[in-house]
Amino acid sequence: MKIVITDRATLGDGVDLSVFEKYGEVTSYQSTLPCETLSRVRNADILICNKTVIDKSILSETKSLKCILLFATGYNNIDVSYAAERGIAVCNAGQYSTYAVAQHTFALILRQASRVAEYSDFVASGGWIRSPLFSAVEFPTHELFDKTLGIVGYGSIGRAVANVALAFGMKVLVYTRTKKEDDRVNFVSFDELLAGSDYISAHCPLNEHTAKMFNEDAFKKCRDGAFFINTSRGGVVDEIALAKALNSGKLSGAALDVLCVEPMRADCPLIGAKNLTLTPHTAWIPVETRQRLIGIVESNLKAFLDGSPTNKVN
Repeated sequence: MKIVITDRATLGDGVDLSVFEKYGEVTSYQSTLPCETLSRVRNADILICNKTVIDKSILSETKSLKCILLFATGYNNIDVSYAAERGIAVCNAGQYSTYAVAQHTFALILRQASRVAEYSDFVASGGWIRSPLFSAVEFPTHELFDKTLGIVGYGSIGRAVANVALAFGMKVLVYTRTKKEDDRVNFVSFDELLAGSDYISAHCPLNEHTAKMFNEDAFKKCRDGAFFINTSRGGVVDEIALAKALNSGKLSGAALDVLCVEPMRADCPLIGAKNLTLTPHTAWIPVETRQRLIGIVESNLKAFLDGSPTNKVN
């Protein structure tokens, strides 16, 4: 059994991939350029990857590939339809990052609400030493209690974010294309969510229905001063429209962990936008989260070899 891992570096340090060696001969690459992909996967029986693009041109040339295992929940980098035609199973790793992404989402919300970074910088620069008062009220902060959080997408991460919001005493609006049951939140239309939310957080997959759903029209429908958070996929946002909404003051700010093109390019439309916090796609990277991910991928491999694939998306 020949197992090829094409982009081991995307998992970072501090995790052990040797668990796959008991299933076959493992060849692991730190990263793989598009021009290198075919030569590296052509003779693989099992392919394990994160973001490596495996399209029809690659799949059509593979000789013995039986299964593609993803170090990710999203699988838009794989031509899953053609893989199915070839009898190649594609299995993703769902729900491994639920707790980490919910945590990161609220780290971004709390940064905005409590202005911790600004106050820390103020103290570090000697501002508190110079202050005539015991409380230096330099930056406006806001309680989350009784504010409204709009959640777009209500899978495992959306529900985890709702749990945290409710613990803070927030009201929660949810827009989802798939009917859910949860009497703790209010399910509304997309337009109702935009108009009624103080904070709007995206937790939806990227597909033909969600691509650039947060566009100029959507931001115009937002409550004045709303705060936008995206920890899902960059492609759900029209970045030019978001920059316009930030620079005009329509939105009080935004916090993103994902962009349309990653790594960030020097011509990204959001560079220089007002009141924007960016983190480099790190919501999913706690060590515990990555260890859980490897465990799920190993379970997917074992299940496939046992003849009962799990988390199969095609």
